[in-house]
Amino acid sequence: MAISKFVCLERKEDMIIKGARIIDPANGLDTLGDIVIRKGKIADIDTYGEMEKKEIRKQKITQENEEILDASGWIAAPGLIDVHVHFRDPGFTYKEEIHTGAAAAAAGGFTTVICMANTKPIIDQIETLQYVLEEGKKTPIWVLSCAAVSKNFKGKELTDMAALKAAGAVGFTDDGIPLKDGVLVKEAMQRAKELSVPISFHEEDPIFIKNNGIHHGIVAKQLGIYGSPALAENSLIARDCMIALDTGASVNIQHISSSYGVEMVRLAKKLGADIWAEATPHHFTLTEEAVLQYGTLAKMNPPLRTEADRLAIIEGLQDGTIAIIATDHAPHSKEEKAKPLTEAPSGIIGLETSLALGITNLVQKGYLTMTELIEKMSVNPAKLYHLEKGTLSIGADADLVLFAPEEEWEVSKFASKSCNSPFIGWKLTGKVKRTICKGTIVYSDKES
Repeated sequence: MAISKFVCLERKEDMIIKGARIIDPANGLDTLGDIVIRKGKIADIDTYGEMEKKEIRKQKITQENEEILDASGWIAAPGLIDVHVHFRDPGFTYKEEIHTGAAAAAAGGFTTVICMANTKPIIDQIETLQYVLEEGKKTPIWVLSCAAVSKNFKGKELTDMAALKAAGAVGFTDDGIPLKDGVLVKEAMQRAKELSVPISFHEEDPIFIKNNGIHHGIVAKQLGIYGSPALAENSLIARDCMIALDTGASVNIQHISSSYGVEMVRLAKKLGADIWAEATPHHFTLTEEAVLQYGTLAKMNPPLRTEADRLAIIEGLQDGTIAIIATDHAPHSKEEKAKPLTEAPSGIIGLETSLALGITNLVQKGYLTMTELIEKMSVNPAKLYHLEKGTLSIGADADLVLFAPEEEWEVSKFASKSCNSPFIGWKLTGKVKRTICKGTIVYSDKES
């Protein structure tokens, strides 16, 4: 099902995007107008209240043979940023490669992604980090990477975090493996604080889990499985929220899935902790019941939980407790996902359905405004990682997503190398039309 090719049209030095609804939360902008791109940067934004100026520019651009893109009926927003992707490269390239992962990102409207460190070898050495970053530079989007917190993900000894940051790591995480040693966690947070980088945590204490990927609830009981109770997640979230409060570190709680977890993050923020939390589209869309319908395609860590948990995540998104929407894009082969439920690996792909799931299940249902959705998918991720991204400010990199907010489409094919998604066959609203990175069109739905 993979169609992993970038559009990568011949780059012109200048481009004007005409007639779009421009939404730029960082600048409080929601207006109809034109966006002028020159040499890969945002050069100007003309609203439709500046008609005379706009007509003058139209004539000038035509004369200079600049590219004119009619975006009437579309929304133009800052390129989306995903702070949580698994591109499986190096070591597991039968699932995904940096290049196919980047193509999937572009197809989903993402211009910047941050890769996790659970590759083979693990990104705990400068050489492995440099490989990922150099391969990322060969793609037309921004591919950044975290490095591991602990050496070889063993949770025993910290990596050389200073050296890894100097080599290009934008943050640190042992995502996929929880850190069980609270003393080590505190030390890691202190180091991250000194280095002014975020540190992210996968919160699932294995002591409470027998079969991961399935919530220990009514569905697990029906299937005769002892799964992963919310306690496994809540216990570590509580610990790390308090350590974050003590250290002052910028801490991200990854793929939060439980109502009590959301409440603990809310409390920690009220107490003054620099706590961030990310929610995935699958956790605000699906519940444990999905396992009965989709089997292993609905198996992930942490698992899909109850309707009350799903609604608590949405409430957290509404009130700002959860500041970021991230995909946890986790490709696996068909053969792996064809294994029995307790043996198949956890995880689903998500880059190409994320925006549409947000529009369909959050915006259309009145939970978030379109501006709030874009903020959680661009502005806030950029803030967490101190990136000069997530804005259409004059002089900023011309990283944009153009999408038709009311266009319905069916999920059927992917640029990703894998197709492990429970959303295949779903009809979603909100279609990415173009993705522009560094002033170049890197995805067009005309080619999909």
